[in-house]
Amino acid sequence: MEQHLQLAVNVLDAKSLVASVGAIGILAIIFAETGLLVGFFFPGDSLLILAGVAASSAADKVLGEGAQMNIALLLIGAPVCAILGAQLGHLLGRKVGPKMFDKPNSKIFRPEYVEKAEEYFDKFGPAKAVVMARFIPIVRTFLNPVAGTLQMPAKTFFVWNVVGAVLWTETMLLIGYLTGDQLAPVIDKYLLPAMALIILISVSPIIVEVIRERKKKKAAGAGAATEEHEPVSSGRHRKH
Repeated sequence: MEQHLQLAVNVLDAKSLVASVGAIGILAIIFAETGLLVGFFFPGDSLLILAGVAASSAADKVLGEGAQMNIALLLIGAPVCAILGAQLGHLLGRKVGPKMFDKPNSKIFRPEYVEKAEEYFDKFGPAKAVVMARFIPIVRTFLNPVAGTLQMPAKTFFVWNVVGAVLWTETMLLIGYLTGDQLAPVIDKYLLPAMALIILISVSPIIVEVIRERKKKKAAGAGAATEEHEPVSSGRHRKH
C-alpha cells in the first residue's frame, strides 16, 4: 500500500512530477501548459526550476539516485515545447476562439478572459503582454488563445512568443541548475515561497499599472465633480 502511495503522481506537486515523468515528461507538460487549455493547473515555474536542479550535481540529493537529467536536452527542448505550445494556443484562438469563449456558463472559457486580455493588451501592448504572460501562472495558458481570438498577427505573435518562451524557460532552468547545491537542503521548505516571490516580481508591473489606473480614475472623478459645480456657481451669480 505504501509503495502504491509513493508511486502516485500529484500533478500539482512539481517535485513529484519531476521525479516521476523524467525529462521527456517535463517537456510534454511544458507543451501542455502553454498549448492545451486544460494544462493551466500544472506548476510550470517550479517544475522548470526543479528540472534544473535535477540536471545539476544535486540531483541525487533532491530526487534520489539515477534521477539526473541532461541539461542540454532541457535547455533546447523546453523553449521549443513552450514555443510550439503557445503557437497551438494562438491557432486555436484564431480558429475557434469566439465559439470557445462565448459560453457564459462555462467555468473555464469565459468571455471575461477575452475582455481582461484585451485590456491587458491595450495597457502594455501586444509584444510586452505576450512576453510578460510567460511568467504568470494560468495567464500564460489563456493569453495565447485570447491573442488568437483578438486576431493578433501571426508573425508578431511568433516573434514575441519566441522571446518570451526563451526568457521564461532558460531563466527558470538556469536558476535551478546553477543553485542546485544551495537549494538541495532547503528545497522542500523554501521552493513555494521562492516561487511566490518570482510570481510577485513578474506581476509587479501589472500591479503598478492598476494603481496608476485607479489614481487616474480618482483624478478624473474629482475633475468631473469640479466641473459640475462650476456651472451651478456661475448660474447663481447670474441670478444676482
